Amino acid sequence: MTPEQARALLAAPELLAAASATDLRVAEQLRRQWPADLVAAASEQAELRERARAKTDDADGLLLTRAGLEQATDDAIARHRAQRFASVDDLVVDLCCGIGFDLRALAGVCHVVGVDRDETVAVCAAHNSGAPTLVADVRDVRLDHADAAYVDPARREGNDRGGSQPPLSWCFTLPVRHVAVKAAPGLDLAVVPAGWEIEFIATGRALKQACLWSPSWATATRRATVVTAGGVATMAGDDAAHERRVEAPGAFVVDPSPAVTRAGLVRRLAADIGAWQIDARIAFLSADVPPVTPFGRTLRVLASLPFSVKELAAQLRRLDIGTVDLRRRGLAGDVDDLRRRLRPQGTRRGVVLLTRLDGKPWTIVCAELESS
Repeated sequence: MTPEQARALLAAPELLAAASATDLRVAEQLRRQWPADLVAAASEQAELRERARAKTDDADGLLLTRAGLEQATDDAIARHRAQRFASVDDLVVDLCCGIGFDLRALAGVCHVVGVDRDETVAVCAAHNSGAPTLVADVRDVRLDHADAAYVDPARREGNDRGGSQPPLSWCFTLPVRHVAVKAAPGLDLAVVPAGWEIEFIATGRALKQACLWSPSWATATRRATVVTAGGVATMAGDDAAHERRVEAPGAFVVDPSPAVTRAGLVRRLAADIGAWQIDARIAFLSADVPPVTPFGRTLRVLASLPFSVKELAAQLRRLDIGTVDLRRRGLAGDVDDLRRRLRPQGTRRGVVLLTRLDGKPWTIVCAELESS
C-alpha cells in the first residue's frame, strides 16, 4: 500500500466497509466504482483487521500494513508500558512508531509525537493513534524539547543475530532524560549498559519481548511481567538475595513463566510461593501445597521416576494418559521421536516433564491442576 492509497482509503470509508463483504457481487460492483489497485488495498485491509484482533479489541477502525502488524505490540503490553510515561509532563517522542499501536497507548497518557521514515506507516499511525506523526529518519530528528523517548527498532533484514535498525547502541545514547527501548526477548544481555532495567514480558506462556528502561526510570536490574486475561502481574528483584533450596519433587510442580526464567528470578519466585528447585541448574519448582501464582503453571505430580522410555510408557498406561504435553528442560533429546516411541493410548491428558534431578535424567508425570 502506498501513502496515496492509504490517504485515499481514509477518504473513502464506504469502500473500506464494503470491502469486508463476502458477497462476490459486492466485489464486482466495487471494481466498477473504484480503481482496481484501491479495491485490492481495501480488501487487504479487511484481511489485516481480522488478523489484528489477536492484538487488539479495537481492530475495525484501524489502517494497517502487513509488515507493521507483524511488529505491532499487543494492546495490553502497550498500555502496561505506557503507564511509566504518564508521569512525563513534557514532550514524548515515539521513534520508529510503525503503525502506531504503542503510539496509541502513549497518546492516552502523555503528549507524544510519532516518527517513522516510512510515509505509509506514518499515515497509518496518525490515523490509528490520533497523535501527530513526522516522516523522517529517526537519527535526523532533534530531541531538544523532548523529555522522554520510546524506540521500537526494526529488525535488520537478513541478520540472523537479531540486529536492529537503528542499532541498540544508538538507542542507548539518546540525549533525553527518559528512554525506553523495545527489544527481542532473546537479546544478548551483555550489550545492555549498566544501570538499565531489563523487563521481560510474556503473554500467557509466550515470551513476547523485552523492554529496556534507562537509569532514570530503572527500579530494578531485572523484571518479569506476565499479561493474562485477568490483568498484568510484575515481579522485580535480585535472585542473589534469596537462598537456593533444592529438594526432590513434592506433590506439585510449578513451571515458571518464560519471563521469570529469562529475567533470572526463579529463586525469587520460589521464595514468594514457598517452593524449591528440584535441581540447582533447572528452573522447575516444587511444593507440597498448590501455589497460586500468575508467574507459573502449577501441575499435580502423578509419578516421579528416573528417565526411561520403557518405564515412562508403562506409567502412562497405568495412569490412562493418551494425550501428552512434553516439556523438556535440562535434558537433551528429540521430543517428537520420544512421543512416537511412547505411543500413549489412554483417555486422559497429561504433562510430562523431561528434566534432571540431582544431575540425573528424570521424568515427572503430571496433570493440569484444574483437571486433576
